[in-house]
Amino acid sequence: MSPIEIACALLVPLLWGFQFVVIKVGLTAFPPLFFLGLRFAIIAALVLPFVGRLTRRELGPVVGISIFMGGLNFGLVYAGLAHGEAGVLAVAFQLQTPFTVLLAWPLLGERPPLRVVLGVAVAFAGVGLTVAAPTVPIELLPTLLVIGAGLAMAIGNVLTKRYGPFEPLKLMAWVSLFTVPQVWVASALLEHGQLASLHTSPPLAWVAFAYTVVLGGIAGFGLWFWLIAKCSMARIAPYGLLQTAYAIAGGVIFLHEPLTARLAAGALICICGVAITQSRSFARPGARSRPASPSRATPPEPVHQSRSTQGRTP
Repeated sequence: MSPIEIACALLVPLLWGFQFVVIKVGLTAFPPLFFLGLRFAIIAALVLPFVGRLTRRELGPVVGISIFMGGLNFGLVYAGLAHGEAGVLAVAFQLQTPFTVLLAWPLLGERPPLRVVLGVAVAFAGVGLTVAAPTVPIELLPTLLVIGAGLAMAIGNVLTKRYGPFEPLKLMAWVSLFTVPQVWVASALLEHGQLASLHTSPPLAWVAFAYTVVLGGIAGFGLWFWLIAKCSMARIAPYGLLQTAYAIAGGVIFLHEPLTARLAAGALICICGVAITQSRSFARPGARSRPASPSRATPPEPVHQSRSTQGRTP
């Protein structure tokens, strides 16, 4: 990965990690699914005028990506955050990383190198230590919802890689548009007080909403889709683990949550695991990530046929 790609891979989890805290603020004023639909509607309205139409080949994959990465992923995250603690749920969401790496092996032919397996194991030791912190209450249902969101995000990541590359802003705009009816129909069936929240929400809730649109949405997903198109999933997926450290820091700074030695140690171990996945000392000499698109007409190559290209995107 180039220095710019690494910088972007570090920035995206920062934006998303702080977003766990920001969403908690917004959900004190808005129903979760309505808040989510409003967010995607504004993103689509802002970005669609600057992107082209989808081709017939792109339409089906983008609809599928919107279901997993849009409706299911965000719907489950927002529902979980409405009833759980931001720090704990940010940790649970990190299961998207091994889900992504594991799904990329059979579906993309991206066999994870040893350093990635080792790094993910170390990082998840840190995640486990963080979850085990006795001062953090763990609520089962919100945690399960966010774990489901992590699986949905992983499927969306793999679909984006398999059927791409897509233009990042174009993909974000159309995914946002297709997600709006999914979550608003769910909101109409499960929530109440949607219109009233538009009139009663305090300024801080609207600041939180603006963050989710501009930084968490347009900037975060624009950069993430660009990274997916440029790099293999094994290279970029482990960076998502850094959301845990950022979310904990955001909770301490903005929500005044306690920072224990166990939480700090878990976050540090998580960061070390990500560093291992990217360490050249663990890589085979000459291995390098290189973007390419898998064939749309045939399934991904078997693993044994792609050994010579380990470290590259098939």
